[in-house]
Amino acid sequence: MKNVVRGMMVYSVLAGALTLSAQTPSAQAASTQSAQTTSAESARALTADEIVGKYLAAIGGKEAISQVKSITMETSVQVMGNEAPSTTVILEGVGYRTDTDLNGAKMVQCYNDKGGWTVNPMAGAPDPAPMTDDEYNLGKDQIRIGGALLDYAARGGKLELLGNDAGTYTVKLTSKENVESVYAIDASTNLVKSVTRKGKMQGQDVQVTTSLSDYRKTDVGYLIPYAVNVDFGGQFSLSVAVKKVELNKPVDPAIFAMPKAASSSR
Repeated sequence: MKNVVRGMMVYSVLAGALTLSAQTPSAQAASTQSAQTTSAESARALTADEIVGKYLAAIGGKEAISQVKSITMETSVQVMGNEAPSTTVILEGVGYRTDTDLNGAKMVQCYNDKGGWTVNPMAGAPDPAPMTDDEYNLGKDQIRIGGALLDYAARGGKLELLGNDAGTYTVKLTSKENVESVYAIDASTNLVKSVTRKGKMQGQDVQVTTSLSDYRKTDVGYLIPYAVNVDFGGQFSLSVAVKKVELNKPVDPAIFAMPKAASSSR
């Protein structure tokens, strides 16, 4: 069960708010248009920045992304035969918060523009506790709608093209905090298929791979994945199914501030 708890508390870092896209009818139309330009572009190698530009266009473009100020998602997490309802709230540039109910245990993972905090009663931490710098740096980009690839250079990131094999572009983004994320992007749809980062399981470094699919277009044209699978180096896995998405719903910024411990408020 400890593995379940650890996985539940890190899944949103690696998967919860990645705003990417997959083959829905709207995405298929984009794929058809993309296929028409493939032959011309195959004559030369695309740069990493060009690949990211095509990806951003595939998920709706910067104009559509800029119209999204908040995202509220209801999800269901499946892990080792258990189903855990969860809610994720993102307020652009302000905060990201996920609340999960696993067998009656209320868990919280939250990031804001200054730090992060968690509540994890199943690991003996029922009161809010601050994240370490490493934990915060791993997931803080989730407060930005559009993901880590959007305006990465302005935030001090570096991009590298690792390869173009079997119809898949592979690019690596290194943040200014030296967090490395490797993206596998479908060359025909320009949509991210998976993201790999380093994580920890039972104190050991593992490769955590988040696979994304069933992307659906929102009213403003911005695409969001409705199916997410997270594999922790083959030791543990979980899946997330999005049930409902609401854009630009009013959000109180106070929900992202770490509350005082229950014991200290008495």
